[in-house]
Amino acid sequence: MKGYDFSATPFDPALADRVESGHGFYVRYGKRIFDITLAILSLPVLLPVIALLWVLVRLDGGPGFFLHTRVGRNGKPFKCWKIRSMVVNAEHKLKAYLARNPEAAAEWERDFKLTDDPRVTRIGRFIRKTSLDEIPQIFNVLTGEMSFVGPRPIVTEELQRYGQHASSYMAMTPGVTGLWQVSGRNEISYGERIALDISYLEHCSLRTDLSIIWKTGAAVIFRTGK
Repeated sequence: MKGYDFSATPFDPALADRVESGHGFYVRYGKRIFDITLAILSLPVLLPVIALLWVLVRLDGGPGFFLHTRVGRNGKPFKCWKIRSMVVNAEHKLKAYLARNPEAAAEWERDFKLTDDPRVTRIGRFIRKTSLDEIPQIFNVLTGEMSFVGPRPIVTEELQRYGQHASSYMAMTPGVTGLWQVSGRNEISYGERIALDISYLEHCSLRTDLSIIWKTGAAVIFRTGK
């Protein structure tokens, strides 16, 4: 993906409609049917896990869930559900940490993530490593705000990173998992993440989604998340 030509896909606000019509039944109807079916089948297993994690995280006195505004399909904002993995005053701690550490500030500016994030709690490190913090996003899937597979849901500030390719991101429904999560995750550059989103847009199919979900399961089992 390092050699991806980002000038190849011009900005097009009508891209979402063209994607649906171009990819046929699965993208237009089947993907949503697949999401709802898989979510309903998964709920009996996932709800007890979510409840247990909520209780464990609540032990430090803060909320069990963390809802953060992300950019959805067609640019519509939504609240993304997660098990809280950070301290209660996370934003204040981040600003203070970045002010004291120029190298960390540069990493944050480049990737919107930190390899060694001081905001993450002890249990937060575990649930992030296993991606258990993202399990409550099944609620977003049920409401149609997210899909099981799609681009990583981003915050508004990150859209500028996509430049003229922002429409490619907004043409899709963000995913609980996706190509980024199974293609190196934090070890790849932000430009490569964008390339992966565009690649998924071009090759979305049931076979692709099943392959990504299978690889995600392996990543969770072997705890390769960060």
